[in-house]
Amino acid sequence: MSSRGPLTPGDWLDVFSRIGDEVRRALAPLSGTEEGRRGHDRGAGGDTTLEVDRVAEAIILAELARLSDRGERFSVLSEEAGSRDFGAPYPRVLVDPVDGSLNAKQGVPLFGLMLAVLEGPTVGDTLAGLVENLSTGQRWTAIRGEGGRKDGVPLKVLERTDSERIEILGLESTPRALEVARPLVERALKIRILGSMAISIALTSAGALDVFCAPIPVRVFDTAASLLLLSESGGVATTLEGEPVATLICDLSARATLLCAPTPKLHAEALEIVGAAR
Repeated sequence: MSSRGPLTPGDWLDVFSRIGDEVRRALAPLSGTEEGRRGHDRGAGGDTTLEVDRVAEAIILAELARLSDRGERFSVLSEEAGSRDFGAPYPRVLVDPVDGSLNAKQGVPLFGLMLAVLEGPTVGDTLAGLVENLSTGQRWTAIRGEGGRKDGVPLKVLERTDSERIEILGLESTPRALEVARPLVERALKIRILGSMAISIALTSAGALDVFCAPIPVRVFDTAASLLLLSESGGVATTLEGEPVATLICDLSARATLLCAPTPKLHAEALEIVGAAR
């Protein structure tokens, strides 16, 4: 243990913020280039690791290793490198170096960094988290029990402007799975498929998206920071069947559908729409 004691959730956010600054600087010249999209071996999550992923993860692991050298004890679970032991199973740091790798490699300016620290194995054990839009620098943070922030300012959820319809529906879906989300699509004025779940759920927590839906099972672990942000802002996240996500295990294999909304009322409405069509 370090002489000053274990890191607090606020300390972890300071570490995550430093990492976000470094990762953003490193990826700026790589996004949308042949070098940045160069493929490596498959990562622990099963996807091909791109150069942008490799560079981002190397920065993150180096920063976390420095914490270990100072006496901190924890573990790491990363989408690319898998599990790393730094002296203790918990706290556990979850890492998605580039959420939206396809966007990053193609030069689409919307891809994010997700970092979270957990005191146990489930989504509900998340103590603190950070989501950063690596294209713009916009940053969302949350500490359990202390609310969420956007760029350091307490998060204020935008008021709903259309009480009859879903004004903006966010999706994360394959073309074939869009059929599952059709009831929501038919009730929406506009649809956004951003290509980064971490950013999409962060935007939902602020009310920028009225509803976010992943109609096919998606990996839960790399949404942990966003789900904490949503919860701390008063939002709700469940599966499409209405099951809570707090008990889901944060590992590389756990997957679930997701239905997220910034208020209980909007979530109940979306769940009713989905349920009525089943």
